[in-house]
Amino acid sequence: MTTNTSQTPHCFLFDLDGTLVDTAPDLAATLNILRAEHGLEALPFEVIRPHVSHGARAMVHAGFGVDEGSPRFAALRERFLQLYRERLTRHSRLFEGMEEVLSVLENRGVKWGVVTNKPAWLTDPLMADLGLAARAACVISGDSTRNRKPHPEPLLHASALIGVAPEQCLYIGDARRDIEAGRAAGMKTLVAMFGYLGEDDQPHEWDADGMIADPLDILDWIGAHA
Repeated sequence: MTTNTSQTPHCFLFDLDGTLVDTAPDLAATLNILRAEHGLEALPFEVIRPHVSHGARAMVHAGFGVDEGSPRFAALRERFLQLYRERLTRHSRLFEGMEEVLSVLENRGVKWGVVTNKPAWLTDPLMADLGLAARAACVISGDSTRNRKPHPEPLLHASALIGVAPEQCLYIGDARRDIEAGRAAGMKTLVAMFGYLGEDDQPHEWDADGMIADPLDILDWIGAHA
């Protein structure tokens, strides 16, 4: 883990899936339900997990080996999302240690928010169900702005809503596009190594400001351990 406590960020922004909330159990179960509907055996959780941060397209590809060029893709994606909405927070929870991180931020008056590529019709009920919606200073979904990550627009929109300059914000995510978006927005960035990274991911090449193995490592950036 790379640590920098010389200048505590004024705002902490989080990716949702694989960074703030462990949504993999519900998303993996959804994919296997869809596979069962098509007469296919369940895939092991560890096979599905690395695809979770990359959205429904990646999940459908992982489960059925098809992409947007396939005539089967649109129907599979629509059914996947329908099934997922029905079980959105059955097993999804904050990553262990993340509640303590959020509590420290809130107790210190430091604002935090969410910037995700997940569409609002899934993001908003998930945040509400987990009791996070009222706590977050902003929630930016994949359809909140014209562009999605890796474009910096969602992150710049978040900093504007919160009223904190981008260079005073820290963005934490578990995918390359998160780090690219954060850097393009002029923010400090951290890679959540506890998230849904795959075997082909090379986070050391993403030029992030640090990598954290555990949510509690974020406290070093808050200065709680300084």
